Amino acid sequence: MTDFRPNVLLACDSRVRNDYIDAVDLQRLEAFANWDWFECEGGDIYSSNEDPATAKELAGRLAAVDGLVVCHGCPTLGESVLQQAPKLKIIGELEGDRFASRLDVEAAWAQGICTVDTTNGSSYPVAEWALGLILVSLRNAGSHFRRIIAGGGDYDRSQDQGYLRGDLTGKRVGLIGCGHIGRRLIKFLKPFETEIWVHDPYIARETADVVGFTKTSLDNVLRQCDVIVSLVPQTPRTEGMIGQRELELIPSGRVLVNVSRGKVIDSAALVERLRRGDIVAGLDVFDPEPFGDHEIIHFDNVFLSPHIAGVTAASFPRFFTLMVDELQRFFAGHETLFDLTPQSIANRRGSDPDA
Repeated sequence: MTDFRPNVLLACDSRVRNDYIDAVDLQRLEAFANWDWFECEGGDIYSSNEDPATAKELAGRLAAVDGLVVCHGCPTLGESVLQQAPKLKIIGELEGDRFASRLDVEAAWAQGICTVDTTNGSSYPVAEWALGLILVSLRNAGSHFRRIIAGGGDYDRSQDQGYLRGDLTGKRVGLIGCGHIGRRLIKFLKPFETEIWVHDPYIARETADVVGFTKTSLDNVLRQCDVIVSLVPQTPRTEGMIGQRELELIPSGRVLVNVSRGKVIDSAALVERLRRGDIVAGLDVFDPEPFGDHEIIHFDNVFLSPHIAGVTAASFPRFFTLMVDELQRFFAGHETLFDLTPQSIANRRGSDPDA
């Protein structure tokens, strides 16, 4: 038993402090640590506060800090800042999409500092909406909605994909990417007795056995799955990864869902593929956004939502809930779950996963 109580500093702007950090979680943090807030304004989800004076002030606060939690508004934590933190053992990013934009991870690792990221707090609603779009798209619900608002009327269900192939139960579902969102989605799909195929070069082979799926190629997912779901982040490696060649691999009667980023799928090629009317798409993202008067909003075989999958009131405080869990695990001597590692950084930078 030890009386050690770590000192934890929260470095973020006032919006994060008010909207992300719930009083209940602060009470949980207070049960095992002392904490303070360093208010800093500037930057956004993917960029840091670039004010040198703010960085200097933050560095001056780090001498007695054991744990540091950062989010919007925080300056970049580079080598010069981290050298002012001799006791720092763990740094946590609340919402950086695992790009580590506010943290020089190599400098942190060189000092033996554990680095974690709880951006996966938004993966919970994304996985739910992915399931929703799968079900909606299998029934071709966008077409039915358009028919209702146009005044109803009879339709030939013998030509309706939602009638012919609308059940999810027993289908083969292919996931392009299997990070936090993909693994949660697999849990949601299990009651439907689906067969899961996954293409993701960044996950370990044994993950397939632990989670329960077949690890395969992108072409196999596109050619042989009834439902195809894009879950990858937008990186130099994934931007435009599904183009005309890939879209032509998808057989008639299939469903394509995208809850990742619009630029992962070539928009012009997607429109041409959908124009044939033989596949259905459920899209939460598109390029460009917003849709405006793009012709895709008029396609009967498309269901659209305006990039809302990860945005719910509960998702913002969940980032800090997961972070307190991580801090509690770490300072109790346990292993953390959501580490920024060379593999996760390679994924987000789009570099070779085997390098």
